[in-house]
Amino acid sequence: MIDLFFSYAHQDEAMRNELEIHLAMLNRNGLLRAWHDRRITAGQELDHQISQHLEAADVILLLLSPYFLASDYCYEREAGRALARHEEGSAVVIPVILQPCDWQESPFRKLRATPTDGKPIAKFPNVHDAFLEVVRDIRAAAAALKKAETPVPARSEATMSRYGSVEQPREEGRSSNLRVKKSFNDRDKDAFREEAFAYIARFFENSLKELQSRNPSTEFRFRALSVTGFTVAVYLGGAKKASCHVWLSEASSFGLDIAYSANDSATTHSINDGLRVENDGFQLGLKTSGMSFSRSAGDGLLTTHGAAEYLWSSFISPLQ
Repeated sequence: MIDLFFSYAHQDEAMRNELEIHLAMLNRNGLLRAWHDRRITAGQELDHQISQHLEAADVILLLLSPYFLASDYCYEREAGRALARHEEGSAVVIPVILQPCDWQESPFRKLRATPTDGKPIAKFPNVHDAFLEVVRDIRAAAAALKKAETPVPARSEATMSRYGSVEQPREEGRSSNLRVKKSFNDRDKDAFREEAFAYIARFFENSLKELQSRNPSTEFRFRALSVTGFTVAVYLGGAKKASCHVWLSEASSFGLDIAYSANDSATTHSINDGLRVENDGFQLGLKTSGMSFSRSAGDGLLTTHGAAEYLWSSFISPLQ
């Protein structure tokens, strides 16, 4: 089993959570034990715990984004020590490119990044494809460390044929093209729609708190109208600079499942953008409405995280 350490900026916590979900099979198969600072319990010393696990890690993931590069703690303390361990051969450091950032001007440029060619995860039409690439690279690192090896089964009559012994297929020799077409009923779509909306609401609330912590001159108001809608406003010097209303829409509203209005009025339902629940034959996802011609999220399906980022970029644009 390998010990894996997440080095990341807290602004990227949602994407770290997504990656940890994708590592589930490595965890279930007893190949990996992951750690990050959210595992620190009340009363424990933060710096000591982080340093202890950083020193014990076999694989260190640097989750690179503009926030990571701007963080003195991430860049200098965690990444600095990680690179030193990598150079001395006591750990493997893997840069994971979450968001577009100037990482190629950093010391990390000499390392092979993931996804392939350092393409940011956020730039993939379907981020699950990107996370799968990252998982495969971590699995390969585990194999190289010789900590993920499984014993070869002893020969038996079942593994013999009149042509001689039958070699057991190795895991790295199997195809990655194993998807099977699925069908989705109305119940599946309704459940996905409600879960996606709940995620977007949490994403907005957490992002607003972080926005205020990084920009103390801002104030915000997040108001949950019910389980089916919320409004948001950001104030700068007492003046409202950005606002929106997001809600679970009826099918008659331009065919949208989640609607977005660029104002925080809960009574005026002017729709500026939105999302539809669709599927590509393999999984459910969210498709943008196409109403916002100034922005594009690509032709593929968005995950709930990608959809939340898409709507947040509309909301935050007046402040940028």
